[in-house]
Amino acid sequence: MISNKSDLSILVVDDEPYILGMAVHILNQLGHEQIETASNGNSALSKLTANDAPFDIIICDLNMPEMDGLEFMRSANDSGFEGGMILLSGENKRTLETALSLVKSHNVNLLGGLVKPIKHDALEGLLEGFEPKTNEIRSYTPQKPITEEDLVDGIRGSSINEVNLVFQPKISVKTGEITGVETLARWWSAERGVLGPDTFIPLAEATGLIDALTNKIYLKAIIQASEWAKQGRNLKTAVNISVNSFSKPEFCNFLVETVQSHGVNSSRIILEVTETQAMTVEIDCLEALMRLRLKRFGLSIDDFGTGSSSLAQLKNIPFTEMKIDRAFVNGAAHDDGALAILETSVNLAKKLDMEIVAEGAETREDWDLVEQLGCDYVQGFYCARPMPNDNLIEFMDNWTGPH
Repeated sequence: MISNKSDLSILVVDDEPYILGMAVHILNQLGHEQIETASNGNSALSKLTANDAPFDIIICDLNMPEMDGLEFMRSANDSGFEGGMILLSGENKRTLETALSLVKSHNVNLLGGLVKPIKHDALEGLLEGFEPKTNEIRSYTPQKPITEEDLVDGIRGSSINEVNLVFQPKISVKTGEITGVETLARWWSAERGVLGPDTFIPLAEATGLIDALTNKIYLKAIIQASEWAKQGRNLKTAVNISVNSFSKPEFCNFLVETVQSHGVNSSRIILEVTETQAMTVEIDCLEALMRLRLKRFGLSIDDFGTGSSSLAQLKNIPFTEMKIDRAFVNGAAHDDGALAILETSVNLAKKLDMEIVAEGAETREDWDLVEQLGCDYVQGFYCARPMPNDNLIEFMDNWTGPH
């Protein structure tokens, strides 16, 4: 967190001069000196591109003529802005909550929302929660997209294209211990640097390379889990799998044979399937999932709450874990709709004898809420961001529990 308030550079965007003046006045009272204003989204975007020293925080009105706050925040995020954003609104609470959810869906570093007129304490609270994104490997949109040839090259294992893994710790709510990690894929290109999954997963699916890519990611994850076990770090390792892969008998054999050949206990491996995919499982996939459970693999339904679940289907699939989507965790203490879905999901998971992971916990308040509701694990920026193995080892060696 930035120690000196005057070090923060803030841009306020609103089409009402009175609101701009009020915001600047309150920010000055809070000790912030580096403030610029813009009366519309286009002007604000121009300031973003012209500013040699990027802004740390943008405070933006939701309802503006020409370019509204949603479009501006999405455009700013797409242009590479990595600072924090605060959405300001004169609309009703429900409208603001919906807008905040939409902004979060674009992976914006959203600090929260404020209702007009701006309250001194509310703004101060959001600003105090700002931390620059320094630990996570950030992806960017390459000028030249990767190609099918690049994918094939990287899956085979080359020096100029490679799939890499990063890991986000999962923390036990009850003990505060690091009990496992979720494995996340990144693509490294000699020409383009580190790329996020959105730049290569859709291409792999469109070109029929998704199975080969999944096998590569899974193999690297198991090798890493084996190395951790040899170091005495018996972490549960979660790997995301496309549900369509389970329809192929050879794939399930590959999953089993890989853990066996590397001496990894299958009970330490969790296979994650998104809720949307899980609801389309055919009978052959269901049989494969059951066989994997009999082999003691864990099965997790990921992003729960974002799909249209069939409760009958949910009952039929032998899931051992439910991961509740971040949209219903982060800020749920102040969002009645999100809180209702969070509570219902927790109760459902308990009834179905599933362990519960709360994703997207970004504040102590989020942690306290999921602890109160009885979640088993927390995964989110409050504790740790995704990181390469070397950083993970250092993090685990220095971890003293939530603060």
